[in-house]
Amino acid sequence: MNKTTCLLLLVICLAACNAPKEQPIDVVKRPLAKFEPVGETVLVFIGQDLESIGGIAPYTDGYTDHFPVPAGFTLYTGIGSGDGSFGADSEGLQGVYETVDHGNGPANMKLLTDHQDFQNTALAIGLSLVNNEKAVAAGKLDHNIEKLGNFLKSLGDRPVFLRIGYEFDGYPWNHYDRASWKTAYQRIKDKLDLQGVKNVAYVWQSVGFVSTPEQLEAWYPGDEYVDWCGFSFFDRYREVEMIRFARKKQKPVFIAEASPTISDFTAKFDGDTKETILGNPVQAQEAWDKWFTPFFETIEENSDVIKAVHYINCNWKVRPMWFENPTFRDVDARIQTSDMLSLKWKEKMAEKRYLNKEDNPFTHLKKN
Repeated sequence: MNKTTCLLLLVICLAACNAPKEQPIDVVKRPLAKFEPVGETVLVFIGQDLESIGGIAPYTDGYTDHFPVPAGFTLYTGIGSGDGSFGADSEGLQGVYETVDHGNGPANMKLLTDHQDFQNTALAIGLSLVNNEKAVAAGKLDHNIEKLGNFLKSLGDRPVFLRIGYEFDGYPWNHYDRASWKTAYQRIKDKLDLQGVKNVAYVWQSVGFVSTPEQLEAWYPGDEYVDWCGFSFFDRYREVEMIRFARKKQKPVFIAEASPTISDFTAKFDGDTKETILGNPVQAQEAWDKWFTPFFETIEENSDVIKAVHYINCNWKVRPMWFENPTFRDVDARIQTSDMLSLKWKEKMAEKRYLNKEDNPFTHLKKN
């Protein structure tokens, strides 16, 4: 290489170093969304049933019996009958006013929200539309939307994060018709707005690993219908596109479902995950290394957008709904069953980043 060539390369390198750089999208300032915590703080939710949550008789060996009460809780219901998530005999909204268990653990939203120990905590609701998206879109379930609205209004100023038709792109288990699903999502929000419901932030939740950015765009109901983007954090978290998509839409992110699952060799083909029993010290250590550590890294490396997380603290193995499910049938995710994980979890929850009830989480939230 001659001197002229070397000089030319040096000039090119200097020019490249001094060239103006495009501002990365992740540092672009955006307005806070409804009920988004300020700064880099993160709302911690626990679920997904009364037994897993604990703290209410007869459920006294759950999360809150071993750890500080979190900022919020997650429970599930369905908008109508035939809901694959909770059984086919209900007329909808099961587990809102009464205790029911259709194979996924006991649920009763009113019991939890009325309990004195759970005051000043938020509620996240997974609202299934399975087998009902077309009926909702056609206005045939408006009476249940009104009933849901009455419950939401009864909570006063308590923040509620409503995940309408969660995991919309999980076709193998939800099999949603996309056009009807979008119309149903929009109708539910429009009806609740007309009813005067003010204490709800609307969460649009993907499976996570399924959709491309273009496919997510096709499912998107519109900026005016989405306060938060969400996704599920299980074994294929590396394939998630939602974080980047949320930055594009200038929305915060709710990791709306998370539980330690570790891919086995055939997971991409059949969904099979490794047995993960947190009460087993060897498996607990593997879970910390291969799931909990990436989970916290994902939160902290994306602190501009990930502002809420929901950990599912349940024993999946004993829930009939999951007996045949290849992802969850061999998982017991109860943190309290592992001394090592309990200590590490408490250390993380003690960090200022993670908001629990003792941090007065409502004072950290944007309200609009």
